[in-house]
Amino acid sequence: MTEAPVPRRNPYVAVLATRRDGGAGDAAAPPGVDPDEFRLALLEDTYEIAAGLDLVTPALVLDPPDQPDAEAITWPGTPIVREPTLTGAFTALHALGATEAVLLAADAPDLPGLHIGKLLRALGHAPAAAGRADGGGLVALAARLPLPDWLAGALREVGLDTPDALARLRAAAPRPGLVPQGPAWHRLRTRDDLGYLDPGLEGWENTRALLEGRPLSR
Repeated sequence: MTEAPVPRRNPYVAVLATRRDGGAGDAAAPPGVDPDEFRLALLEDTYEIAAGLDLVTPALVLDPPDQPDAEAITWPGTPIVREPTLTGAFTALHALGATEAVLLAADAPDLPGLHIGKLLRALGHAPAAAGRADGGGLVALAARLPLPDWLAGALREVGLDTPDALARLRAAAPRPGLVPQGPAWHRLRTRDDLGYLDPGLEGWENTRALLEGRPLSR
């Protein structure tokens, strides 16, 4: 008897570039640092995490759709998705060929790549997996594609900034265990959050350059 072929995994890791008043970089930018420059530094560092991973395709999700400064930080050929909801972003990535995807908050410039890998591994036994953000919301959300109907419906109302996002996704699931929790991590949403950054940790070079000479203590 011939065994059925194992479906080929084609994971994408996309950074959500959300630009609104009070969005990533605005509230966290220290005195003397332009909020737009800081937002782009966070975005570029987070994107570089995705782009540096093996065996995944990095992508960028834009909301609002017209952000030439955000597009300029990506490598040539990077898929660009213009969608305002997580459901729309996942659906667009699936249309590009993704069989699974991780969506990252753009204000996590020092997120370890290992955390993303753990979320992708969790998709081997669950349709979705979430990385909780310190202070509420999510730092990352992974899902198999196409999305199951219950998850697609929930994600039309839930974003990474929704304080109780994980609880709401689990409540929408038809049975327990369908949205396991991966490693938690911090996001840089306020100036106090800058104290999470570890100068001894490699990476976050663009953010580091803008913060050079400024205290990080919380």
